[in-house]
Amino acid sequence: MELIEHLESNLAFLVILLKLLLETIAVFCILLGLLKTVGLGITLSRRRHRRHPFIQIKIRFGIWLALALEFQLGADILGTTVAPTFESLGKLAAIALIRTFLNYFLNKELEEQYQLQEKSTINHDV
Repeated sequence: MELIEHLESNLAFLVILLKLLLETIAVFCILLGLLKTVGLGITLSRRRHRRHPFIQIKIRFGIWLALALEFQLGADILGTTVAPTFESLGKLAAIALIRTFLNYFLNKELEEQYQLQEKSTINHDV
């Protein structure tokens, strides 16, 4: 019995570490995305003939936000793996639903922005 309790405590510790790691990766995704987006904004502001720079900036940062949301969702799921309660499962369901909707609409908007950018590039080249 003591062995099982020891394994459970080790598993709980591992889950906490992995959850923290995933949350940290999500923060770094947002930070790196911000830095890359600012760099892109500076580059695009120096070019005068660039069409729709805002769309490119929005796409660049949106991709990083979507990636960060995936890591956050993984961290939330890990948080309920050890001795879940109905309350923690309910919170996970609500958070997962919200993050899934956010990710869905973010990806949909990114796709629309990308298509708009492609259309603008094609029209500009013609």
